[in-house]
Amino acid sequence: MPLTNVAINKAKPMGKTYRLWDSGGMYLEVSPSGGKWWRWKYRHSGKEKRLSLGTFPDTSLAEARDKRDAARKLLASSIDPSEQRKATKAAGEERSANSFEVVAREWHAKQSSTWVELHASRIMLRLENDIFPWLGSRPIADITAKEFLIPFACG
Repeated sequence: MPLTNVAINKAKPMGKTYRLWDSGGMYLEVSPSGGKWWRWKYRHSGKEKRLSLGTFPDTSLAEARDKRDAARKLLASSIDPSEQRKATKAAGEERSANSFEVVAREWHAKQSSTWVELHASRIMLRLENDIFPWLGSRPIADITAKEFLIPFACG
């Protein structure tokens, strides 16, 4: 029988972790400290695996079911949802490590030793005041020359 919001709200911590099962391999794990985690149990390549779908109440029952269904679609396409999540996270970390601000600060650190100190500090000040608020967090690979040069040509 699928879980209901009433049953989830009534779930109280016990002496050890226990599970309230929903459907399709999804369950709510209730810890002795009172934490509630949505999990999905599945098999891929003959191995049993678990995927975290979020915590309750941050992730509602409906949202957890949507996440489970999306993961099931990946599994139906022979894609391990856990490995997909890891790959997506790694790609995001790589992109943020290559943000415009990170690359610009590296460039400045390398170049500043050849500049007069006043010039180096002015360059950094201009970057921090004029460029980083606008482009700083963007991945360097996503910035095109056209969008970078046009605002400076007009000003």
